[in-house]
Amino acid sequence: MSTDSPARAGIDAPTAPEELPAAFAEAFNSGEPAAVERLFEPDAVFVTEPGNAVSGEARRAAVADFLALGVPIALAPRHVYTAGDLALIVGEYLIEGTAADGSAVHSAGVATDVARRGADGRWRYVIDSPPGITP
Repeated sequence: MSTDSPARAGIDAPTAPEELPAAFAEAFNSGEPAAVERLFEPDAVFVTEPGNAVSGEARRAAVADFLALGVPIALAPRHVYTAGDLALIVGEYLIEGTAADGSAVHSAGVATDVARRGADGRWRYVIDSPPGITP
């Protein structure tokens, strides 16, 4: 993971919704919680498991737990559907490798996320649901 600050790494919310997954992967892989946070609206929710969504400090803590693993994420968008200032983003993700404590990490799925274009023209997550599509 990089020790660059989010500002030096140039990570910012994109101006097109289809660019948000790549921005997220870059922010996540930087290991910087502030870089990831810049891609979320302040009241955004994160679905930790089906039926459980967290927001505020609990959301930030859940994301920080993933970052603390020190394992990179790979994202492969499948579909982006846009209606005005809202977008539905469906894509595959994979977090796989060896955590800082030496344990094996494997988390994969098809996320279903909702993003919104802000007044600044930049897209940020409103709902981040990694377990989006479950059997």
